[in-house]
Amino acid sequence: MLKPDTWIEEYADYLYHYAIVRLNDHDLANDLIQETFFSGLRSTKNFKGIATERTWLTSILKRKIIDYYRQVNSEKGRSEVRISLYEDTEQESPLLEKQALQNYENEVEKKIESAELLRQIDDCISRLPPKHAKAFHMKTIQELETEQICKELEITPTHLRVMIHRARVQLRKCLEKNWFNN
Repeated sequence: MLKPDTWIEEYADYLYHYAIVRLNDHDLANDLIQETFFSGLRSTKNFKGIATERTWLTSILKRKIIDYYRQVNSEKGRSEVRISLYEDTEQESPLLEKQALQNYENEVEKKIESAELLRQIDDCISRLPPKHAKAFHMKTIQELETEQICKELEITPTHLRVMIHRARVQLRKCLEKNWFNN
């Protein structure tokens, strides 16, 4: 059950931090958060309760940020990306301009999505038990040898494999809940 009357008190700070990291503009972040709350109010019937209110509002804000960058970049792209197919340089090719613009927009969206996914992975790793997180980090991210990890953590190779397996299972569940279901 949604509680829109508590959204500002409960989620405004979180959404602000989420937006300011991606936008680096105080006024724009506040504007998009306000739009997020309005969109949330207009689409309460779409809330299925699968995610938390905060996750749902964050996904709305994420789309608002992507839409903002698309708009900015499409305006910028129209003014900067001009490709002439004709000898007469007065004529421009709208087809190639549109294609170049779409490629640029897709790149921007991919970069935003990749950065958000990395933040979500870091968040999920931080939720692991400390020893599991350290073992996972050492093996998967630092790519250290099993022998070195076992020596540093004072565990057996079998115990390390179990810890890595458990960490991966927990990370998968966390990402499924907080990333892939958004």
